[in-house]
Amino acid sequence: MAKKSSASSQPEKPVSMKAEDIFNKPLTRKQRGELKRLKEMPDSKIDYSDIPALTDQQLAQFHRGPKVLVAARVDRDVYEWLQQFGKGYSTRINGILRAVMTQSR
Repeated sequence: MAKKSSASSQPEKPVSMKAEDIFNKPLTRKQRGELKRLKEMPDSKIDYSDIPALTDQQLAQFHRGPKVLVAARVDRDVYEWLQQFGKGYSTRINGILRAVMTQSR
């Protein structure tokens, strides 16, 4: 006799998670121990043999030209929102603009 298919089983629901949920989740004791062990490991003990060397062409694609100093006017609430994340708000503005630029291409 043929085995019945499990057609009546409910499919699993996809799990949706935000990056903030991942970054704000506290580490387990095991994870903290592993990070401590890795932190204390000398660089000479790290095995890089499974990482292929990058070519000059590959390395060149990661280089961005020099930045340009610009003055921009933004609304006060936007400025305060950017500052609430700490130092580097102009770098944050650049990242936001780059993401929008990349998405529009």
